[in-house]
Amino acid sequence: MRGPIWIASGLLGFICWCAWADTHEPAGRRVSAVAGEAVAGVDVVGQPASEAAPVAKPDRSILKKGVGYKPQAENAERGRAGKRFADFGFMPPAGSYEGRVFRLSQNYPQQVPQEDRLPQFLKLDFQREWRAYLLAAREYCFDGHIKGGDVEDDFFIPDDAPNELSKRWFHMPWQHFGPYGREGIHGLTKEAPVQPRQLAESQTSSGQTYAVAFFNDFGGSTIGRVWADPAQPNLHDIRFPHGTVIFKLLFVDIPPREVPCLCNPIRWQGYITETFPSTKRRVADLSLIQMDLMVRDDRSPLGWVFGTYQYNGAQSKKILWENLVPLGIQWGNDPDVRDHHVNDQPNKTIRNPKLKETIINEDDTELPPTHLGWNGRLNGPVDNPQSSCMSCHATAQVRQKSPLSPTFQRTPPAPGSDAWMRWFQNYRCGERFDKDVPTADFSIQLGISVQNYQKWRSEEIGISAKNYTHKAQKAKAASEGDSRFTERVNTQGKPQESSRIQRSFSE
Repeated sequence: MRGPIWIASGLLGFICWCAWADTHEPAGRRVSAVAGEAVAGVDVVGQPASEAAPVAKPDRSILKKGVGYKPQAENAERGRAGKRFADFGFMPPAGSYEGRVFRLSQNYPQQVPQEDRLPQFLKLDFQREWRAYLLAAREYCFDGHIKGGDVEDDFFIPDDAPNELSKRWFHMPWQHFGPYGREGIHGLTKEAPVQPRQLAESQTSSGQTYAVAFFNDFGGSTIGRVWADPAQPNLHDIRFPHGTVIFKLLFVDIPPREVPCLCNPIRWQGYITETFPSTKRRVADLSLIQMDLMVRDDRSPLGWVFGTYQYNGAQSKKILWENLVPLGIQWGNDPDVRDHHVNDQPNKTIRNPKLKETIINEDDTELPPTHLGWNGRLNGPVDNPQSSCMSCHATAQVRQKSPLSPTFQRTPPAPGSDAWMRWFQNYRCGERFDKDVPTADFSIQLGISVQNYQKWRSEEIGISAKNYTHKAQKAKAASEGDSRFTERVNTQGKPQESSRIQRSFSE
């Protein structure tokens, strides 16, 4: 069982999971793809000169030079120019790299799109027609992104002129920050370690996962509302609208020869660290292993539908991206199923017939052996086998009070216990996991985006004493009904007064 390994990885909290960038070490660089342009309170920092330069090391001395809080008027002007946020945080020195350069798609819609823009696959029944639903959703995500030539050119959204892709698909800002931040070739962020035999019995190497996510125009409208003012994110009642589609492409640096399903691979270059614990970066090849899907579908009891696809090159599809085969679909956490089973080094896929809110592909000729999530719930090959898609994403918050998994605690609760099952309840879209922390509505990337900005602001600007109140003063003010220190929290449908938590900036 690899449970202890996952716990060890999780002792840093949730840092090692889902591209956690809110860490103790500052970013190496914060860079716009447009030379000489300052973005979103972050000055553009040139790359350190290096002739050999396979690795561009972070230069801490330049992080403080000229980096300051930009006035709101400057941010507004920058926003009208369509370039408010940095494109990436890590890139080889300009003199040693001449390939493709990632650009953040950030011209977010100012309002929710009209109903005629809704994805057509939402007409399919995600339970009875789950496979057709996932295949149609995959086609929706692929449309316009696959060019038919070099796979390195696919899923690139140019921003030099208005185009259909830039109007339909967007990236999350503030993923560049921190040592796990976005690299500049494909926009990949560091996600998680990969343990030996996690992907196949024949896999002897350890490695790491990198990923990039895309939000459609419905999801982009929520990003645009939260980040309408780059200097003051709007955290009030974050909810994604019906029709939101989010997909993420996940890559590993494991040699394809060790994993049978990675034959006929899709290979992307990335400016990645040498190993997961390392901070030294170099340009290296990665192989596509997984695609994740999130759909805001009002027909779902919880408002969200999750899907996962696993790459299987043995399918030998002419279009390599179509080797991403449906792994399964999930619309609930089956909170009544408490049996404990973890298949962390799979030689076969073990399905759980007790689950009523997860469907796993039954075709073993199509789906390679995979570990799934806790007790057979939906999770992909590079995901935590003691979690599930919905379990992890339900914890998405603008301030991460609870970890993404019960295993990411110093003393994890017993599997199946009430404390453990808190992560496997059926939370609705927009519902708070921790009642005193605003939700990010199942979007971990949105939560990280806000957390990274808040951390950058506290590091580069300093923290104001106004953020703090002596406990005696706070208790006195709360007892007198001072609205600054109380807030209305909806508990089981009944609004109640509770103490307001201290925040670094206003909701």
